[in-house]
Amino acid sequence: MRVIAVVSLVSAVVLLAILSRATRGRAASPPQIVLRVANWGSPAVESSFMTLEREIRGEFERQHSGVRVQFEQIPGFGQYAPKLLMMHVSGSVPDVVALDASSAAVFINNGVVCDLAPFIARDPEFHLADYFEKVVQIFRRDERVYSIPLDFTPMMLFFNRKLFDAAGVPYPQRGWTWNDFLHTAQMLTTPPDQPGAAPRQYGMHFMNVMPFWVLWLWTNGGDVLDTEGRRATGHFDGPRSVEAVQFLTDLMLKYHVAPTIDEGKAAGVDLFRAGRAAMDVKGHWMMIDYRADGLEFGVVELPTNTGRPSTVIYAAGLSIMSKAQHPDLAWEYIKFMTSRDVQIRRVASGLAISSNRQAAARYAGTPVEDAFIAAVEYARAPWGATVERYPVVEGLGEEMMEDLLRSRAALGVAVELHHAAELIDAALTEP
Repeated sequence: MRVIAVVSLVSAVVLLAILSRATRGRAASPPQIVLRVANWGSPAVESSFMTLEREIRGEFERQHSGVRVQFEQIPGFGQYAPKLLMMHVSGSVPDVVALDASSAAVFINNGVVCDLAPFIARDPEFHLADYFEKVVQIFRRDERVYSIPLDFTPMMLFFNRKLFDAAGVPYPQRGWTWNDFLHTAQMLTTPPDQPGAAPRQYGMHFMNVMPFWVLWLWTNGGDVLDTEGRRATGHFDGPRSVEAVQFLTDLMLKYHVAPTIDEGKAAGVDLFRAGRAAMDVKGHWMMIDYRADGLEFGVVELPTNTGRPSTVIYAAGLSIMSKAQHPDLAWEYIKFMTSRDVQIRRVASGLAISSNRQAAARYAGTPVEDAFIAAVEYARAPWGATVERYPVVEGLGEEMMEDLLRSRAALGVAVELHHAAELIDAALTEP
């Protein structure tokens, strides 16, 4: 027994010596700084774009010895903002967050992200003028800047060139009106499905997603809220907005040039991608899928009744959380990710337009890219950039639209819009 005890004691001494040397070795190495970066999305998603992003983050790590970028993907739709707000309350926050313009107000107005103007002022290498001013303004409050724009897209009307050619219909042109659009959609719509015939083709694909269809209100001179973003009555239920929603519902229920909600669900596919709808309103990100599908497409501004085009900029920026542990390093990361050379690589897939002017210019020169870039001049910020509770507004708007389409406007568009406007007012004013 004494022999076993002596052997155990010797083993323990040897193990202690080994651990001591290992500890001394680790102490000699520089401590690792973990920079936490949050974005929306699912970690289960794998794509060439995500691979590229990992490579770019690796380059940043190699340029900053002792730094590891910890990329945290938070499931996006409906969860990203609430989870980050909870992190802010708890004090355990990422250093850098991707800020969606459509929900920027809740982060900016509640001090969740910090003003970047002081970082810009003391950094002679960084120039805010390198970025599209219209996109910068989305994240600006007077002299304060809360996010450096990363990328963006205006919403545009895509059209299928093959379907237009097959029907002998001219491509839509800038400056077209609602009447031009309706006439075009009617010429591209085929009769209802018949036994043995090809599936029905629609002139237009419609989805009840308010960020997609709110543009029709704007192109008729209507809107959802007043200029201060505080009241919907008198605006969402105003005559211009009523005309716009009536036109949209008529596309499906009167003219049958777009699928109803039930018809769209029954198809089981994206009708535009499947070549069964000739036009659709979407953003730059869809070009990745359209190219993969082999679609021959063009883009044009939405038709307008006001004599001037209108659209929205949906943008993403990079911000530093106000409780970040490494704000200076976070600023270096933002500069790196929004720089010209990195941005040229990031937007190569067609996901979005770079907010860096020089990077965006790298892909200019094609009709599609030039049309998107030209739209920046007449585009406006989404309401969610300034109205904290706008996601609730969008939910109420979509419920209203579904009621109209499923009841076939039994109560009338004006009545439904007035009811929705009252609900929106209540949502905006409740404590």
